[in-house]
Formats: sequence, C-alpha cells, structure tokens
Amino acid sequence: MLSLISLAAIVKMTNDDSIATRASLLDRLKDREDQASWQEFFDTYWLLIYRVAKKAGLTDAEAQDIVQETVMAMANKLPGFIYDPKVCSFKTWMLRLTRWRIIDTLRKRLPQSAPAADSNGTATSALDRIPDESSLKLEAVWDDEWEKSLLTAALQRLKPLLKPEHYQIFDLYALRQLPVSQVAEIMGISAARVYLVKHRVAAKIRNEIKAIEATAS
Repeated sequence: MLSLISLAAIVKMTNDDSIATRASLLDRLKDREDQASWQEFFDTYWLLIYRVAKKAGLTDAEAQDIVQETVMAMANKLPGFIYDPKVCSFKTWMLRLTRWRIIDTLRKRLPQSAPAADSNGTATSALDRIPDESSLKLEAVWDDEWEKSLLTAALQRLKPLLKPEHYQIFDLYALRQLPVSQVAEIMGISAARVYLVKHRVAAKIRNEIKAIEATAS
C-alpha cells in the first residue's frame, strides 16, 4: 500500500503550492482539441478532485460527477484564464471551481418540500440546512490532497522509467516501510544498496516534482 505520508517525508515537500502543471501546459489546455494535453492534465488532477469530493461527504458516483463537471468547467473557462499568482493562483482557482460544484451537489440533495425543524423546534428551509462552506474545511482538505496528488503523479510518471529492481526496492523500503534488513534479504542485496537506491529514486521524485511545478505558486 502506497504510504504517501512517508513519501512526503522522503522527498521533503515544503512548498505550499506543491502540485501544479507547467505554464506551457496551461497554454496548451486553452485549445480544447488538444487531447494529449487534456489527458495529461486529467491524469494529474482527477484523483485530487475526487478525493476532496469524497471527504466532503459525497458518494462515489457524486464524486465522479464532480470530477467531470469541474474538468468541463475548466475547459470552458481556461481560454479566459490569465495566470497571475499575485491575483489568484491556479491552485486556488481550481479549488473554487471544485468547491462550487460540491456545494451545488449538497444543495441538490436537500428536499424542496416542507421545511424541517431544528433542535429548537423552529422550521428551517432546505437552503438553511446546506452546510456552511467553512464547516466543510475544504481548503485544509484541498491542501492535504494537493500534496498527495503531486507525489502520486510524480511516482506514476517515474515508475515506467525506473529499473524494475529499483522500483521494487523503493516500494518495499520507502512506501511499504519494511525494515531495511528485511528488504535486503528479500532482494538479495546489502543494506547499503537499499539506502543507495532509495536515495537515488527519491532524488528522481524531487526532480519530477520540480518538473511539474510552475503555476500553482
């Protein structure tokens, strides 16, 4: 099982705007017919949006709908999106689009018939029973999932490029967190070799993260 917390420690993520996409990719995304760029974008971000929607209390089907609706909204709005981190970062902009759709989905869940009564017996409308945005704590959840998604995306991009043995060593030691002695025994190598491979793969992950950072700062 992928241990994102341990992986975060390994690559020493400290940038608050960790997950991002190249500015050049944003420019390419303004062309809705550029399927390769949109696939790259979707592969990087869909799980982020899905996880945040799930943590907001939505069902699997609702969360999948949020992913599709948010991506479609971005496709419609990106041609007019001007990247200026001093005004609004890409990360914040995408959070807003996602949050609006989560709130809208929660609103649609509520019955529109007779008002319900609160704990004091006072009738409340369906609109009043929609959770306040601050109570959903979406910003904190978004920040947490943002970092996890970057780590996942970086590792997924690197996996096909790594030697199978190196990935297996990194998986066993850094992700599954087996003792170095056990990893060395399983792989038939020295403990020093385990440390060396972990260090090299972690460095590659850091480099990959830097390669996809740009517009969320």
